[in-house]
Amino acid sequence: MARHRTGLVLGALIGLTGGLSGVLFGAAIGYYLDKLIRSVAGAESWTQAKAQTAFFDATFCVMGKIAKADGQVTAEEIEYAQAVMTRMQLTGTLRKRAIECFGQGKDPGFDLSQVLEPLRRALVNNPSVRQMFIEIQLQAALADGEFSPSEGRVLAEVCQLIGISQREFEAIVERLKAEQSFHQGGGQGEFEASGSHGLKQAYGVLGVPQDCDAKTLKTAYRKLMSQHHPDKLVARGLPDEMMQIAKEKTQEIQAAYDAVKKSRK
Repeated sequence: MARHRTGLVLGALIGLTGGLSGVLFGAAIGYYLDKLIRSVAGAESWTQAKAQTAFFDATFCVMGKIAKADGQVTAEEIEYAQAVMTRMQLTGTLRKRAIECFGQGKDPGFDLSQVLEPLRRALVNNPSVRQMFIEIQLQAALADGEFSPSEGRVLAEVCQLIGISQREFEAIVERLKAEQSFHQGGGQGEFEASGSHGLKQAYGVLGVPQDCDAKTLKTAYRKLMSQHHPDKLVARGLPDEMMQIAKEKTQEIQAAYDAVKKSRK
């Protein structure tokens, strides 16, 4: 009742003109309307813990689906999944559960909607966490060094199911390609160390052109840092175990921004 008190009060006020029966009737209508609106919006029962569970299960199930998209799971894709588990410091029951989810995703008949519909409902008002989810899956697709059409089809379905637009997806792809190129070149967070090529990648990580003005640069930087802030992401549904991944992301964004600022002095 307390959760739907707004609907109860508004309904009762509307029914005042009808006397006691009008108040009771209005309160009842207000209660059910409030409950319906919350349910449709996905806010009915999605606590932080439930959102984190939905994110965890979907992460490894989708990772398995992407790995199997080409017909055969490569050693690099398995290593990436294991690396994510290690970075999350998963042991015992949680690591076993992650492995089971990865195995479920590899099943040819696995239906993505069974894990992504709960995730969509949990993150209906959390675009930053949705983007973080897609970034993790994109890195899984790029783990073997290429982004195949079959992996693209899986990712397109994932985006559709959780509410990521084509424009958002393309922007994430470009940023992650810049990051991957930097790391493959042996970078350790010092973008300026690899000269003009590293600087180009730094701009790519920030998602801005090299000729952008200072205001555009700072706006992009602040937006990315806000989107990937570990504490904010965990509060919005990112599992606690993934905080290290979020921290690494903010460190990379910070390193890219520092390199660009240094080059402009």
